Amino acid sequence: MAFESLSDKLQNTFKKLRGRGKVSEKDLKDAMREVKLALLEADVNFKVVKGFVKSVSERAMGAEVMESLTPAQQIIKIVNEELISLMGGEEAKLNVASKPPIVIMMAGLQGAGKTTTAAKLGGLLKKQGKRPLLCACDVYRPAAVQQLQVVGGKLELPVFAREGSRDAVGIAKEGLAHAIAHANDVLIIDTAGRLHIDEKLMEELKEISAEVKPTEILLVVDAMTGQDAVNVAESFNEQLEISGVVLTKLDGDTRGGAALSVRSVTNKPIKFCGMGEKLTDLEVFHPDRMASRILGMGDMLSLIEKAEQALDMKKAEELERKLRSQRFTFSDFLDQMAQMRNMGSMQDILGMLPGVDRNALKNVDIDEKRLSHIEAIITSMTPRERELTDKLTPSRKERIAKGSGTTMAEVNSLIKQFEQMQKMMKQLSGSMGGKRGKRRGMMRGFGMFGR
Repeated sequence: MAFESLSDKLQNTFKKLRGRGKVSEKDLKDAMREVKLALLEADVNFKVVKGFVKSVSERAMGAEVMESLTPAQQIIKIVNEELISLMGGEEAKLNVASKPPIVIMMAGLQGAGKTTTAAKLGGLLKKQGKRPLLCACDVYRPAAVQQLQVVGGKLELPVFAREGSRDAVGIAKEGLAHAIAHANDVLIIDTAGRLHIDEKLMEELKEISAEVKPTEILLVVDAMTGQDAVNVAESFNEQLEISGVVLTKLDGDTRGGAALSVRSVTNKPIKFCGMGEKLTDLEVFHPDRMASRILGMGDMLSLIEKAEQALDMKKAEELERKLRSQRFTFSDFLDQMAQMRNMGSMQDILGMLPGVDRNALKNVDIDEKRLSHIEAIITSMTPRERELTDKLTPSRKERIAKGSGTTMAEVNSLIKQFEQMQKMMKQLSGSMGGKRGKRRGMMRGFGMFGR
């Protein structure tokens, strides 16, 4: 996960400060030295680090901090505010065209993820009630047009393309005309990847921009390229005047320095971030929420938004009725498990909760494979067996085990755990919601937590 190493080091630094009743000037200098090293190791631009540490130090040396009853908390508050400021201060919205369509041109290096990001952005805007059209202007990479058509098809987005044509400027112009004619209020242009030193291809981008006059020019940057991502953003911005940045692969094993440097170096906002491989894993970039994650304060707002997108509220209401009437079946559990999976991995979900120790979370054995075994067992049951209408005799259990590729012992274990969970449901039915410990007990019962 992005920022994991940085987050751990910052939290350890602040833990030392919290252990002191009062914070001396030396304590503050030592802490700022550790913060500086942590940021540099996270591949944050040196000039950005220098300015950040100076700003935090100057604010933290004030009497209202040094003489307060909780100076450590005051310093953490200042670091949080400075991190938010460093990443742009507030959410940067897409620019709106004076008349539709909004034209968004995607640019960036080869392999940054432009094509997938173009489709993800289209899917995100479609959920907001827009009618996006994808335009395939990558005329150089083999199968680039087909890739856009495939990912666009998965999201049920129309794609404008001219097979065999090498005229990217002409395709963009025709795509715009097509969008206007078909009442598409957003046109997303997928361009070819290029090196920022490739003058010919950079000139092509300028020509497309001059022809279609984009409302947005979004630079797609691979966050895992670290410090080089900042150099790329700076170069593209000088030549093309970008309007914003999309950081991809921010869920990967990356130090996260790009997110903390790009905004400061280019003075252009980070507008979106890719947080996974699914076509729904594109999020609006919120500086305050990202700062909260870095400092280990959780991100409840993003978790709630994930839940709203993934969970079917009608099904949730139906589930509540079933719980109250104590009619929770294997079918209900399978449905809930599918909706939870749509939110992402359990590790990521737990990591968004405030107060969850990231280091302690590493020691929690969350067996995602166990969920697949449970799913296979339940789907191997007949509809009547899932609804608990037919008794699960030994011969039926044997058939289920063979059908799911599991053992009789695993099938018996699941049934026993399900029966225990039903008893727990009866206890909770009088006070819906229950206690946090009981909820965790349910998850433990189904093997999501190994220990």
